[in-house]
Amino acid sequence: MSTQESPPLASGFEIPTDKVGAFVRRDSVFRRWVTADGSSDFIAEAGRYHLYVSPACPWAHRTIIFRKLKRLERVISLSVVDPIRDERGWAFRDVPGGGEDPVNGFEFLSEAYRATNPTYAGNVTVPVLWDRDSGTIVNNESSDIIRMLGSAFDAFTDATADAYPPKLRPEIDKVNARVYETINNGVYRCGFARSQQAYEQAFTALFGSLDWVEERLSRQRYLVGDRITEADWRLFPTLMRFDSVYVGHFKCNRNRLVDMPNLWAYTRELYQRPGIAETVDMDHIKRHYYMTHPSLNPSRIVPTGPRIDFTEPHGRD
Repeated sequence: MSTQESPPLASGFEIPTDKVGAFVRRDSVFRRWVTADGSSDFIAEAGRYHLYVSPACPWAHRTIIFRKLKRLERVISLSVVDPIRDERGWAFRDVPGGGEDPVNGFEFLSEAYRATNPTYAGNVTVPVLWDRDSGTIVNNESSDIIRMLGSAFDAFTDATADAYPPKLRPEIDKVNARVYETINNGVYRCGFARSQQAYEQAFTALFGSLDWVEERLSRQRYLVGDRITEADWRLFPTLMRFDSVYVGHFKCNRNRLVDMPNLWAYTRELYQRPGIAETVDMDHIKRHYYMTHPSLNPSRIVPTGPRIDFTEPHGRD
């Protein structure tokens, strides 16, 4: 299986698996870069780029967080798709928290993919970083997009803190690799497994890594030492969804997040950072997962619970 990240399936309901029934994530396709120095075809400019996102999607959630942290709301515009996805894929509809596409008037995100490549027949996924000038997708890989948002647009914001500082990059990359493979993607490998063997392997790896993070946070405040880095914001969207979605819907039920004291306090601290709560839309999250995976939830009933208070004091000061 490729270790390159890509967002979850976005059109149709086919779940790709290997010969033992393990979920296989498909690769992102558009991997071009916006640069501050003009070394690419896409130079950083205010008002030129647009983000297409779903707050329901943890991969898109990362990009929403970085746009907020870097105070780029007036630099990079954003629009939200309907969290309810059918066989036609992500759609622009007049729904709470979403709406019509203000840039191109697309009805479906697939139109952005076809505008970029008329012969494209692959996955249609969020997030998408769109270039208004050329009318094409720059990038649809969340791990790339957060790096661009994290530094390429510093000339247009006073929020210039670096979430990927050179000194810490080797450790951040090491943590990211394990977290991505076994936690971010691990919950999907549990939920979309098509054999007991594949499920149990993913389950064991997931909780082995959650135990590793729990122990790590018992001796340091953040994943890479005493400062928040990209690694923390890549883990956070998965933790936010864990008890509401992954425990039941994806059968990740050895422990709840609230049963792991260090992880639970850490999640609350990140949630309570300025602006972060505004990036979380639990209604979109729950309706998306429970209403667009018919093989997992054919009734499409969205559970009312659980009751979780992310505003409870975290006690980590």
